[in-house]
Amino acid sequence: MRFLIGFGLFALAFAGWHFDGGLVAAAFAGQPHDGGLGLQASASPVMDDIIWFHDFLLWIITIIVVFVTALLAIVILRFNRKSNPNPSRTTHNTLLEVAWTVIPVMILVVIAIPSFRLLYKQVVIPEAELTVKAVGYQWYWGYEYPDHGDISIISNMIPDDQLQPGQPRLLAADYDLVVPVDTTVRVIVTAADVIHAFAVPSFGVKIDAIPGRLNETWFRAERTGMFYGQCSELCGTRHAFMPISVKVVTREEFDEWVAQEQQAALGGTGRLKLAEAPAVEAR
Repeated sequence: MRFLIGFGLFALAFAGWHFDGGLVAAAFAGQPHDGGLGLQASASPVMDDIIWFHDFLLWIITIIVVFVTALLAIVILRFNRKSNPNPSRTTHNTLLEVAWTVIPVMILVVIAIPSFRLLYKQVVIPEAELTVKAVGYQWYWGYEYPDHGDISIISNMIPDDQLQPGQPRLLAADYDLVVPVDTTVRVIVTAADVIHAFAVPSFGVKIDAIPGRLNETWFRAERTGMFYGQCSELCGTRHAFMPISVKVVTREEFDEWVAQEQQAALGGTGRLKLAEAPAVEAR
């Protein structure tokens, strides 16, 4: 019994450590950090629900593991040959058989209800205030803003020898996907060559980018800052070097950025257009 109590306390401590990890991660919003435990700090309503559901399942799994471990310990200690030389010849117990059938079904129902609610929230896109098109290439990303005229940019990873202080290795890009805070953003995702995947953990976003097909997802960033993701579908030799950097700004800063980009497009200067993206040899 001392072993069972100790194991239970360890499991609860582990669960508590996991929950506290979310507070630690807040200091590293939008990117992974050394020694991290659990999911990245949330920056959207969908990610809030994902983290809640993840932690909810952790408690259920912990309770089940402790319960099954206790049953195994009882069987080992009470029903071995030495402790129980004359075993019972009982073959059926109707109440017990009904219980171990009904209780797991009830647990699955309890899990299914919030699971379906979360899935519906992820799949059904609310009325968007901003639409962005993300195109995956080997091996970089292109972004278009169809709601704002001729704004289209390409985004490449910054090499290690060009990183500035504060820019994370393998995650920082030369041009960011810029979106306003507290705005429902609809993201149309596709690819130009092979299958990629657009994923930003802090927003709870992950969707495949498939050539010849348009997928869509959405997010609503609740705070400003830099948030990072990566292509999460194996797409070639430089799969690990096509990050996604999202810069969330205020509405005023976004309007100013849009005006600058539109002026640059009219003047023929500024960022490269998608059509002018340098060719990268596919391997």
